[in-house]
Amino acid sequence: MYKQGFFITTLVMACLLLFACHAKVPDIETQLQTTLAAQTVSPLDVGVAPDAAKVALGQMLFFDKELSGNRDISCATCHHPSQGSGDGLTVSIGTGGAGLGPARQIGYGRSFIPRNAPEVFNRGSAEWTTMFWDNRVIIQDGGFHTPAGDSLPAGLDNILAAQAMFPVTSADEMRGLAGDEDVRGSVNELALLPGDDLPAIWAALMTRLFTYPEYVALFEAAYPGVPAEELTFAHAANAIAAFEIQAYTLPNSPWTNYLNGDSSALSELEKQGALLFYGDAGCATCHSGSLLTDQTPHALAVPQVGPGKGDESPLDLGRWRETAVDADMYAFRTPSLHNVAVSGPYMHDGAFATLEAAVLHHLDPETSLLTYDPTQHLHPELYDTFQNDPALLAEMLEYVDPELAPERPLTATEIEALLAFLQTLTDPAVNNLDQFVPGSVPSGLPVQDIVMQNSH
Repeated sequence: MYKQGFFITTLVMACLLLFACHAKVPDIETQLQTTLAAQTVSPLDVGVAPDAAKVALGQMLFFDKELSGNRDISCATCHHPSQGSGDGLTVSIGTGGAGLGPARQIGYGRSFIPRNAPEVFNRGSAEWTTMFWDNRVIIQDGGFHTPAGDSLPAGLDNILAAQAMFPVTSADEMRGLAGDEDVRGSVNELALLPGDDLPAIWAALMTRLFTYPEYVALFEAAYPGVPAEELTFAHAANAIAAFEIQAYTLPNSPWTNYLNGDSSALSELEKQGALLFYGDAGCATCHSGSLLTDQTPHALAVPQVGPGKGDESPLDLGRWRETAVDADMYAFRTPSLHNVAVSGPYMHDGAFATLEAAVLHHLDPETSLLTYDPTQHLHPELYDTFQNDPALLAEMLEYVDPELAPERPLTATEIEALLAFLQTLTDPAVNNLDQFVPGSVPSGLPVQDIVMQNSH
C-alpha cells in the first residue's frame, strides 16, 4: 500500500513539474515583447519634414552634374533612387565613368573609389551624430568635426549637410583631375584649384551655380532675405540634405509597424529572427537603437578589396586613418540596417554581394575571411584586388572586436529566421522612388544616365 501511494504521489509530482515547465515557456510574441521592453527598443523617429523650398533647390542640386568638375557626375549617380539610395557597386566609380547602377563603367585612366557608397535612408533623425564609413564627419562638443577643420562654413543645418560638403571636393569622386576637360570641352577650373583649399572649391561651385537664373531664383526662394553675396556652399549643402531627407525617409517597414503596435506585421519566423537579433545572435550589440546602429567603428576582418585608401593602398585601415589609434585598425562604422535588403553590396568595401554572405561573415569572421572567394562577390575587374596575404589575414583577425561574437553558434534554421527578420526592416516604398528623379535640371545637363538593372 505504501509503495502504491508513493508511486501515485511521485507520478502526480512529475506531471505537475512537467506542466510547470511547459507553463514557464511563453509564446514567441510574449518573448519578443519582453526582450524589446528590456532593451528599450523604440520605433524610428524620422524627425521633422524639411522646408519645401530647400527640398526643391536640393532636388536640382542632387541630380545636376554641374556640381562636378567635369560636369559628368552628380550626387545621384552614387545615391540613386533606383539603387536603394546607393549605386549597386562594390566600390563606387567617380568622375570619368559612364552609366548608372551595377554596370557603370570606369573611365580610362581612372581608379575605383576606395569605398562602397553607403545608403542614406532616414537621415532626418536627430539621433545621427556621425557620417562616412570612418566617422570623419562627427558631432563633437556641440559642433561638427570634419576634415575641413576651421574652414567649415557656419550655418549648416545638420550633420547630413556637413557630409554633403565633401564629395564635391574629392578629385576622384566629383572634382576631377588637373588637365581634365568637362563634357562641353571647357577646362575644368575646379580641378586646377589646390585640393586642400576647400573654401576656394566651394566658392567656385557657387560661381558656377549663379550663372543660371533658375538657380538664382531657387536660392532666393529657399533663403528669402539672404543677399546673394552671403550665400555659401553651406546653403547648397543644407538644400541637398533637405532633399535627401525628403526622398529617402521611409518609416513604414513591417518592423516599424510592429514596433508601433501591429503584432500581425511579422510572421512567426520573422519574430523568431527578431529574438535572435536582440538575443543570442548578438546583432543588437552594435545594430542598436532606433537607427539600428551604434554609429561606432568596429573591426570585423572584412575582406580587403578595391583600391585601398590613401598612403596605405591597397589596404584601407578604416578609422585608424583618422585617429592613428591602434584599436581603430580595420574598424569601420556600423551601418544602419533600415532597408538593408536593398542596400547591397555590403560592408565598407562592398566585399559581400548578398545579405546572407554578410550575415555569415558576422557570425564567423575567421572562416569567412580565410575562405573568401572574390569570384563569388566581385566584378571581374576587382578579383585581383583581394588582399589575401596570410600574414595580413592573421593580423586582421587579431583586431576583430570580441563583442561582435554571437552567444553561440546558430543553426541553419536560425540563420534562415534571422535573414527573414532582416527583410522586415525594408519599407516597400523603396521600390517606388523614381518619382524623385526630375525631368531636367537648371544646367541643362542630362539627368538620366543609362539605368542598369539593380543587382539586388
